[in-house]
Amino acid sequence: MAEKSSSEISRDLRALFIKGNEALQRDNADYAIALFTQVLQKEPALYDCRKALRVAQQQKAAQAGRGFFKKMFSSASASPQLLKAQATLRGNPTEAMHTAEQVLNQDPNNNLAHKVFAEAAVAAGLSRSALLSFEVLHQHAPQDKRLGIQFATALAEAGEVARGEQVLVELARAFPNDNELSQELKNLSARKTLDEGGYEALADGKGSYRDILKDKEQAAALEQEQRIQKTEDVAARLIGEYEARLPNEPNNLKLLRSLAELYTQKKDFDRALQYYDRIRATDVGGSDPSLDRAIAETVARRFDHALAALDPEAPDYAEQSAKLAAEKQAFQLSECQKRVERFPTDLGIRFELGQLLFEAGRIGEAIAEFQKAQNNPHKRLPAMSYLAQCFARRKMYDLAAKTLQNALKEKTVFDEEKKELLYQLGLVLESMGRKGDAIEQLKLIYEVDIGYKDVAARVDAFYAES
Repeated sequence: MAEKSSSEISRDLRALFIKGNEALQRDNADYAIALFTQVLQKEPALYDCRKALRVAQQQKAAQAGRGFFKKMFSSASASPQLLKAQATLRGNPTEAMHTAEQVLNQDPNNNLAHKVFAEAAVAAGLSRSALLSFEVLHQHAPQDKRLGIQFATALAEAGEVARGEQVLVELARAFPNDNELSQELKNLSARKTLDEGGYEALADGKGSYRDILKDKEQAAALEQEQRIQKTEDVAARLIGEYEARLPNEPNNLKLLRSLAELYTQKKDFDRALQYYDRIRATDVGGSDPSLDRAIAETVARRFDHALAALDPEAPDYAEQSAKLAAEKQAFQLSECQKRVERFPTDLGIRFELGQLLFEAGRIGEAIAEFQKAQNNPHKRLPAMSYLAQCFARRKMYDLAAKTLQNALKEKTVFDEEKKELLYQLGLVLESMGRKGDAIEQLKLIYEVDIGYKDVAARVDAFYAES
């Protein structure tokens, strides 16, 4: 499983993630945790959300007061859920991660929960996410040799080879005659040398952006660089440095991509698009669907920036706002359709097009795209969920119910996605006049999550009428 950025997830989840960050800024830790957890249930590889969840957990702990912290730092509880997750994390690492996070939501420094999460994240191929827990564990036990080796390995997998090497150097000082540590340190030092050599080859223009992405460590390092929240001063300095290098390295695609992203961050969208166009003009850029997505996202952000700049007090505010929103929607649809034409076998793009068509009310066209997208194992259940909503929009409730029932047969884990499928099925059955059957679906949610949407109100009302 590859770690994802927020641009790679659905619009609905991206909206929840943004809402969670807003709650975090308002010091509403409980609400932020609930929203982040909901997002991670469906997209466990979203690193930014995972990191934000950890901040929210610590914020909640701080709000609880010193007594909580005393309890927290002494916590070493081994709940039955954690022990079960520990035993099965190799077979179902995603579920083990979720279980560990549930514990950490209440006890952010539970060492066993951090251990389960870190090992599960490694098993799932999410090295950067694993580091969130390895960092805590290493701070608590800096001379734990086994933990230190795991931490260093995860750092290397995440592209932080030099830092991983430093962890092992410090351990080697504590265990000077340990042969295992000595060998691990040699391996990591050799890896560091190779990585540095590879970067130099790229800087000489001998590589390409896609070549970088094919290399696991380089990809992780690039991703990390992209996600760092740079200040304006740092961004300006980097732009200056990169543009100074560019005349001597005109084909260095990493530089071009970095400049495009930095200008996007500074909201100089036109300049960002100029650099993206330079990449697209290359042989590599012309066949990279992720580049097309980045360009589309940049233009969409330009629309959002224009919308935010409108004066709400202006007499034509409503008209201008509606006009820009319509232009943005038309652009996104057009661009996504072009990407489907260029990459017709990319079912992820077809799913994205289905969402846009659904939002535009073009239900028939959306159905066609979701029917194709459900052949992608990563998009199958979300596509089936949207298909059911499309059928319901057309009052084809029998088809909607059948689609949801088929999706539920494939959904073995009772997570947020399953709750949503059950909830949709309940609404569809109610629309069919099958209120008793509808309530049975909602009761399944009620048993495990009384706070989910309006489930409690619906179920309580049913019992009150009985």
